[in-house]
Amino acid sequence: MKHTVILADGTVLPAIGQGTWYIGDEPSKRKQEIAALRLGVELGMTVIDTAEMYGEGLSEELVGEAIADIREQVFLVSKVYPHNAGQDRIARSCEQSLKRLKTDRLDLYLLHWRGNIPLGETIEGMERLVEAGKIVRWGVSNLDTADMEELVRLAKGSHCVVNQVLYHLGSRGIEVELQPWQRERGIPIMAYSPLAQAGTLRRGLIANRAVQQIAEKHRIQPFQLLLAWCIRSGDVLALPKASTEEHVRQNAAAGEVELTEEDVNHLDVAFPRPSRKVPLDII
Repeated sequence: MKHTVILADGTVLPAIGQGTWYIGDEPSKRKQEIAALRLGVELGMTVIDTAEMYGEGLSEELVGEAIADIREQVFLVSKVYPHNAGQDRIARSCEQSLKRLKTDRLDLYLLHWRGNIPLGETIEGMERLVEAGKIVRWGVSNLDTADMEELVRLAKGSHCVVNQVLYHLGSRGIEVELQPWQRERGIPIMAYSPLAQAGTLRRGLIANRAVQQIAEKHRIQPFQLLLAWCIRSGDVLALPKASTEEHVRQNAAAGEVELTEEDVNHLDVAFPRPSRKVPLDII
């Protein structure tokens, strides 16, 4: 893949990976979803993102089956529930995720969102998992700037390599404060729902005249343009979900698209970022 992202620890990853929210929920789609994930890895989308929350483990189980014989090719990410992120539970949660994923380690383990457990306690638990070889590195998800500032002030909080947040053309709030703050510290963004969730918003993005014109210019589909836009800055790793092989191929191809300054400016006019700080979007 042409576009890449560098994590805070220097690890280089493809700028488009594979999300798995809702994957594994329907047994009738299992073979199709496994085939899609495997094709994605073959096409260079080697980052696979899951969580213990997704289907209460069903997603992890499906991912584990999909990557059983290609584990070494995959950069595997999972997330811990906030209520499981304390010293007394995080190791057990991690072990259960590893069991479902049929692997001995996670390449990246994330705090799914901030809960009531002190960040310092979660950091300590993450660091112990690193020492034990259960995870290679750790990060966070759904943390806004103030949370990130608090995190990095804590002992070993600077070991956080990524923050996964909602980000797409219709939700640009992170560009005002959070993304610049992370950019200064070399902590990239992982973007979940980079195409927006299915519904009115997604349809509005894809049907937008500017989106359609620029997609036509590059001879790609509108949703491929949304992915190319999402990773344009070089410090965002997008995690679209694709449950069919056709969509997987189209997602991978979006990683080869080069947008011009004119393209980006045109989209800025159609979908301007907020003029001031707004609350972090979370779904």
